[in-house]
Amino acid sequence: MKVAVPAEIIPGERRVATLPDVVPLLTRAGLEVAVQTGAGVHALAPDAAYAAQGASVVQALEGASVDVLLHVRPLHPALIDKLKPGAITIGFCAPSAEADTVRRLRDARITSFAMELVPRISRAQSMDALTSQALVAGYRCVLEGAMRLPRFFPLFMTAAGTVPPAKVLVLGAGVAGLQAIATAKRLGAVVSAYDVRAASADEVRSMGGTFVDLGLDVIEGTGGYAREMTEDRAARQQEALAPFVHESDVVVTTAAVPGRRAPVLVTSKMLAGMRPGSVVVDLAAESGGNVEGTLAGFDVVVPLPGASPADAADPSAGVTLVGMKDAASTMPADASRLYARNVANFLLLMTSDGDVVPDFADEVVAGTCLTHDGVVRHAPTATLLGDPPPPVAAAGPAAGTTGAGTDTGVPSTGGGT
Repeated sequence: MKVAVPAEIIPGERRVATLPDVVPLLTRAGLEVAVQTGAGVHALAPDAAYAAQGASVVQALEGASVDVLLHVRPLHPALIDKLKPGAITIGFCAPSAEADTVRRLRDARITSFAMELVPRISRAQSMDALTSQALVAGYRCVLEGAMRLPRFFPLFMTAAGTVPPAKVLVLGAGVAGLQAIATAKRLGAVVSAYDVRAASADEVRSMGGTFVDLGLDVIEGTGGYAREMTEDRAARQQEALAPFVHESDVVVTTAAVPGRRAPVLVTSKMLAGMRPGSVVVDLAAESGGNVEGTLAGFDVVVPLPGASPADAADPSAGVTLVGMKDAASTMPADASRLYARNVANFLLLMTSDGDVVPDFADEVVAGTCLTHDGVVRHAPTATLLGDPPPPVAAAGPAAGTTGAGTDTGVPSTGGGT
């Protein structure tokens, strides 16, 4: 069977669904691999490297001859229209945000698998793309904050005096949040973190951070994910978090609820109490943002009370809000390395003697399936589209999860990631 890998066309997306060193895993399983010209260039994988590993490099993909399509971002309608009925696609699908694309996949009788729906079970860990991409995003967030903070992260004791370490607060302790904690610690900052889930305290401490206990009730959904909180609870959380935000030089927010707008954790009033030059990095900016005033893909300077109009855009006179966008794609080489393995492991789960045959009795296959044979098989997505319930209950997180748990994704991008 022919496995094809297109060049991603969404602006800002620099990852690729497979890399040259993964190609032999697929060809040894009896699969033929075709890669579109330039697909891996941003991930430091030139066409020649794919060819050297046994893949054919083609100028354009002939959809009618493709049996399996591996992708990163949701597919463009024009590409879906080229695929033959019964073709298999594997990649991120963002079901709640891409309802029209899901309908198109359904009507074209494409068997689509959404990598954000991979069940959170031990057997599927090697296929968990949300986790692998959240790791990249959490690392990158701290670097973005460190580059904008006008002071050191680590403690320095010099003949000219002592430079105290920066204070970093991480909100959301899923995979992205834990990686943010670890990265900030490696850079020498004093790190604290907060999460609504019960298991987070020990996880934060294991990464070298101090867990912030607000004395509020624990909120946890199924599968280790966070769930949405009431307005009253959100207000009490913001009030309790305010002193910790005010004391921090850098705040990194990674909180999200699957299929929902990101919760607002940091309000404009809380920002007003921060020191001049402070930085807030919002990983959830693409899903609405954890911080009031954040804009995905932009830096926004929030002037502090008393700042003159002339200083309104000066980062040293206010708080810089960094709205992360395509966080994993900013590090395409390693993000692609991890994602390509996730996708390959999932594909090989369904492959035997060169044939890809999904076994829907397998909970991983069933839980990851979005559409098959003209039916939306993921129950929350079927409900969203107004379709009848699928014949077999599907596992996995709610439709549209692009991060995981209390992190986002992308790209998505933390509780469970």
